[in-house]
Amino acid sequence: MRLIAAALLAFVLPGEAHLQDRVQVTSGQGAVLRGLDKVNGQTVDVEIYSGGGRAVFGMEVELSDCRYPTDNPTGDAYAYLTIHEPEKASVAFRGWMIASAPALNALDHSRYDIWVLRCITS
Repeated sequence: MRLIAAALLAFVLPGEAHLQDRVQVTSGQGAVLRGLDKVNGQTVDVEIYSGGGRAVFGMEVELSDCRYPTDNPTGDAYAYLTIHEPEKASVAFRGWMIASAPALNALDHSRYDIWVLRCITS
């Protein structure tokens, strides 16, 4: 666990030597997400535009922003999502999801999985 925490800190807080290596990002118009119902195996892909929301199976998903590398629009996307269960008053997930590593910061739900596929760039 300490090794993982150290690796994350190195990623989040790079030294000055790495400042010039940072990737420039652009915000997309929205994101394409995939939802999975783990009970029956059904999947669905949905488009959500920034500032908007949409139902994905039994969850309400709101997208604040989706970003991607400026020089590689098909590259790794990451999106800031807020996910609610309509029956519950609490938030099931709030934070950044990364397309290439959906398990790094994932929705923890017994029935549904939701993850980012890519940003909408045009």
